[in-house]
Amino acid sequence: MSFFQGLTTEAYDREYTDMELLRRIGGYFSRYGKQLFWTAVLMSVVSFSGAALPLAVSRTVEVLAGQPTTGFIILITALMTTIGVLIWLGNWARRRIQVRIVADVIAALRRDAFNATARHDMGFFDRFESGRIISRITSDTEELAQVVQLVTEIFTQLLLVFILLVVLLRTSWKMTLLLLAVFPIVFLFTWAFRKLARHVTRQGFRALARVNAVIQEAVTGISIAKNFRQEAAIYNEFSDVNWQSYKINLNQGFVMSSVFPLLNLISGLGTGALLYWGGVSVAESLIAVGAWYLFMLSLDRFWFPMMNLSAFWSQFQAGLSATERLFALIDAEPLVNQIDNRPVASLRGEIVYCDVKFQYSQQEQVLDGFSLRIAPGESIALVGHTGAGKSSLVKLITRFYEFQGGQITVDGHDIRAFDLAGYRRQLGIVSQSPFLFNGTVADNIRYARPDLTDAEIEAVARRIGGGEWLETMPDGLHSDVGERGARLSMGQRQLVTLTRVLAQNPAIFILDEATASVDPFTEAQIKEAMDLILKNRTSIMIAHRLSTVRSAGRIIVLQQGRIIEQGSHEALMAQDGHYAELYNTYFRHQSLSYIEAAGQRRRKMALGVVRGA
Repeated sequence: MSFFQGLTTEAYDREYTDMELLRRIGGYFSRYGKQLFWTAVLMSVVSFSGAALPLAVSRTVEVLAGQPTTGFIILITALMTTIGVLIWLGNWARRRIQVRIVADVIAALRRDAFNATARHDMGFFDRFESGRIISRITSDTEELAQVVQLVTEIFTQLLLVFILLVVLLRTSWKMTLLLLAVFPIVFLFTWAFRKLARHVTRQGFRALARVNAVIQEAVTGISIAKNFRQEAAIYNEFSDVNWQSYKINLNQGFVMSSVFPLLNLISGLGTGALLYWGGVSVAESLIAVGAWYLFMLSLDRFWFPMMNLSAFWSQFQAGLSATERLFALIDAEPLVNQIDNRPVASLRGEIVYCDVKFQYSQQEQVLDGFSLRIAPGESIALVGHTGAGKSSLVKLITRFYEFQGGQITVDGHDIRAFDLAGYRRQLGIVSQSPFLFNGTVADNIRYARPDLTDAEIEAVARRIGGGEWLETMPDGLHSDVGERGARLSMGQRQLVTLTRVLAQNPAIFILDEATASVDPFTEAQIKEAMDLILKNRTSIMIAHRLSTVRSAGRIIVLQQGRIIEQGSHEALMAQDGHYAELYNTYFRHQSLSYIEAAGQRRRKMALGVVRGA
């Protein structure tokens, strides 16, 4: 496996300049002006107190060279104790404010990233792995939080350096210039290191995103893996990406850590030069011993921020890489865009597809000039072989995907001009694989209308078969459905999702009917729920059951994105065309006559076996 295999950028990734990223991040922090002001005040208190400490020590050294009094010793002890307390209190208060600001900013970034993700069309989730998206919202924001914490620490130390710099210039400008001569070397080194640091940290984030994606896919599909005894295969796949992540992180660590030996060498040379120059100056009485000691004591306060700045620079680049990935997710343009934001009144349900063109990709043309009118309150069933375009028609009317040409109208209005949230509230959608959220049956029904009370939910549920289906569950409406509804049978899940739509009372009902077989009792209740939902509303059904096909007012037969036949079941069977072929392939075995004939054949075979015996 190639070292960087699987670490390609996403199609929506983009590169930002450092100033663009800093400006965007600053926009989030600008909401906390008052807190930032007090943070700056406390940083100043800490920095001034930190600068006062070496000054007090150097003054003490000068006095100790003479005849110090007891009063002076008490005074300097009290002063240094006070300085230490001020530094501790200032840091404690600053960090409390800082932690709150950073937590609020990270929460806002995650909200924006999640909101942007939720607004994307379904095609976005078809193209990009959910694990990688999750990694950007969680891991990348956490990296940014750590960097912001480092920034404030560095700023506090740099402020201390500037204060000390003023004092040292007044003490000995020659030794100060010697101290400052090292700064350009460090600056050039860190600037040259910047691009490499950004590259390796970006690769590290991509590796982590891939690990997350593989883990999520493995956990989600663990039942399939166990069914086909592929536990070893998914473990091997995880081992591969985990090993790749390990190597990339190791490479990143080597790159990041290489900066410190060189900086230690630079600081050692600078310290040696100042030690020699200061000793000569004291010997020649050019500066006082206290002033020379002040310089030597200040070295740590100079080198420490410089060392931190270099370490921070790599962390800073990691933070910028994380922020770049996060903003790329936020800025990714959705393919489904509304051209207007008109409020949606109660819909009659007239649907018109007019010369619609749609393709998933340049190589996958699905609809090319498709037209169809569905009258208000009409119920149609879409049938056809796999790939005929049935699901695509449903995905377009729900605005899950964007069509490339033509027009789709509801009640004479272009669906692209509606307020999307208001429009979708008028749609009742049941997918082929009913999805339930972790919680109770009542919670999942209430998902359609959060304002429903328990009594109203029970009233809706009991409209289906008098609520007998609830008796099959241990706690009725309060039964826990488990993750994705795993504690319920497929039939029970279908009943919950149909009840949810019934509670929503939509103007347009869309059903991608599940193919799973259920027991006759459940099927009868599903049929009753369907009849309640279909009454007096427009419905589009992708049919897999004979009962559903026959309940439709009109059957639309599709082939390669075109309507080749339409009409009632009886009329289409009389034509003996494509629908008749589909019926004999998919639906005939579900008919009562077929079941009775099969039963008679089995009885005859059994009777023949008995006679033969």
